[in-house]
Amino acid sequence: MRKCYLLTFVLSIVLAGSVTAQKAEQLKNSYNFKRALEILQSDGEQTEALDYLQKELVEHPKNGYAYYMIGSLYYNADMPGEAIEPTNKAISLLQKDKEWITYAYRQRANINLKLGKEKYALNDWSLSLKADPKDVNTYYDRAEYYYMKDMYAESDSDFDRICKLEPGKTLGFMGKGRNAMENQRYQEAVDLFSYCMKLDPSFSQPYAFRAETYFGMNRFNDCIDDIVKALGIDTNRKAIDIMMLIEEPYVDALISKLKVEHTKQPDSALWPYYIGIVSYGQKNYTKAIEAFKETIAIDPNDAIYYCMADCYSELGDYDLALSSIDQAIELDPNDADHVGMKADLLYDMGRGDEAVAAYDEYIKANPEYFGGYYRRGYLKDNLKDTDGAIEDYSTAITLNPTFAYAYLGRADKYLLKGNREAAMKDYQMVIAIDTIPGESNCAQYAYLGIGDVEKAKSFEYAILANSASAGNYYDAACLFARMGDRDAAVAFLRNSLEKGFTRFAHIKNDDDLDAIREMQSYKDLMNTYETKYIEEQNKKRQEDNMPVGREERVCEVPFTVEGGNYYVKCQINELPMRFVFDTGASDVSISMVEASFMMKNGYLSKKDVIGSAHFSDAVGNVSEGTVINLKKVKFGDMELDNVRASVVRNQKAPLLLGQTVLSRIGKIEIDNQRKVIKIKYSAPKFEAPIIQDDIVKEAQ
Repeated sequence: MRKCYLLTFVLSIVLAGSVTAQKAEQLKNSYNFKRALEILQSDGEQTEALDYLQKELVEHPKNGYAYYMIGSLYYNADMPGEAIEPTNKAISLLQKDKEWITYAYRQRANINLKLGKEKYALNDWSLSLKADPKDVNTYYDRAEYYYMKDMYAESDSDFDRICKLEPGKTLGFMGKGRNAMENQRYQEAVDLFSYCMKLDPSFSQPYAFRAETYFGMNRFNDCIDDIVKALGIDTNRKAIDIMMLIEEPYVDALISKLKVEHTKQPDSALWPYYIGIVSYGQKNYTKAIEAFKETIAIDPNDAIYYCMADCYSELGDYDLALSSIDQAIELDPNDADHVGMKADLLYDMGRGDEAVAAYDEYIKANPEYFGGYYRRGYLKDNLKDTDGAIEDYSTAITLNPTFAYAYLGRADKYLLKGNREAAMKDYQMVIAIDTIPGESNCAQYAYLGIGDVEKAKSFEYAILANSASAGNYYDAACLFARMGDRDAAVAFLRNSLEKGFTRFAHIKNDDDLDAIREMQSYKDLMNTYETKYIEEQNKKRQEDNMPVGREERVCEVPFTVEGGNYYVKCQINELPMRFVFDTGASDVSISMVEASFMMKNGYLSKKDVIGSAHFSDAVGNVSEGTVINLKKVKFGDMELDNVRASVVRNQKAPLLLGQTVLSRIGKIEIDNQRKVIKIKYSAPKFEAPIIQDDIVKEAQ
């Protein structure tokens, strides 16, 4: 099992602690020092706290408590070089304060660990325990160090001391149980975790760790029981990780038990969410979507829409994937990851320019994250914008000089422009960075770039020997296609598809495979596997009563004109209502009068309230309102789930049908003569699956 920490220790400073001298009491109660602590305890700006601490040292140059806190701020900011000096100063000034000197030695031990000075760290832990032989936190830090070094006997010794010092708490027993599990002393681990459950039945970690132990013992039914118990206490990350490792034939039992809990707690959105992620892990995307929809019905959440978009993408239904990610963006416009997924979807749909524009927005939200520039560079690369790609790859390298893929992308573009010297330097950087064959390697391409074909092959074979995954076989296909060994490229692509690589849109857009596009063997291969994949997914959709595809439809919605406004009828959560059809409004908007009526009569509930915001109409009038989720909006013969709307506090405000509906329904035409709004839209179809002719033609 992969190593993990039991928990993260957060140091809290207690001003009322005992002191050994009146001066110490005065220093801890000085204005600037207390102000700094107040800022930190209220999660304020750390730079502001640092300013107060520095002012404190101007006023009281020998305030060791202030030096300690400065060191702590630098340490927590991952600046160990800056943290060591103030911590040393604190140690020299706090020798007479037993409590704080242990803090300081322990802090310096952790700083020394970050600086790679393990012997110094061990010495500081010894000094801390000399000052206070009963300091549990020092024993814990040292026990964790021994654990990470595979020194289990030494780690157990420190956890034993914790057990003696705190016999009624779980910390020491959890540590010993974790160590026993790592050494495959499974029954000992089970006994220790079971004892922790008796000490604290409301603590989820013993159940999660015992589940992991049962997993190692192949006692999967017991493992599932403990996963469910842990998740019943809180959203335990370890329990979720173990849950995702459960394989057939035990998955059905896991899902059944999750469903039982959902039946017991029908108002909890967590249980259908867990069912969704288990189904996703099993690549049963239709089941996952069904569960995520149930989750959203209870608690509209942008993260769940993101998951749904991912599922639809895996199914190749990019229209629904795009609709889902747009709903995620509506609920949280500030989450750049949503915009990043939208960009990738647009690219897979062949809408490259829109994808680049979406990454422009992503980068605005995350200007210091290298990944956004790399992804935008990759898109520009495939859109033949060579200079734009080089610029973005260069920015990614500036922000993360150890990211090999950015060097590789830039090297390829330099070579295309005829700048061989710059390309060779970048290829060599890739080789220097990417040295261990495994997952997510690109050094093989760099070896090919410098002309060392045999080294490129041997590195690729080493990757496959370490991890014969579908993705690595796909990379091998790309490498051999670049080499011109087309038959080998097709063979590796076949291996990748057999192992479950299903990113068909990516395969079709990837210029690495251009050399094999016209080969009949490539076309036959793609036809066989893409057709098979579509048929399998359509079969699952039919079994789960999910749409097997999409078709274009047209509906006509009558309207009336009053005072220059177009009025249409629609239903909100089954309640018939009359709205102004307003293409200039951003949201569906209803007044407080209608919202109150809907709330009193069960058409809305408190769970549908999302928050508050300010809204503007088509002429620029701004109103404050409440943001709500409308579970069902029926317009013509179209039905939309989970539509964002605003409740405007102006009771005279008209009911507006705005862009949160209009942007999702399709192309709109207004026929003034017949007084109908004609809408062309894409709708799900449920009849027997038919593989589209263009897929077959493309493969021929």
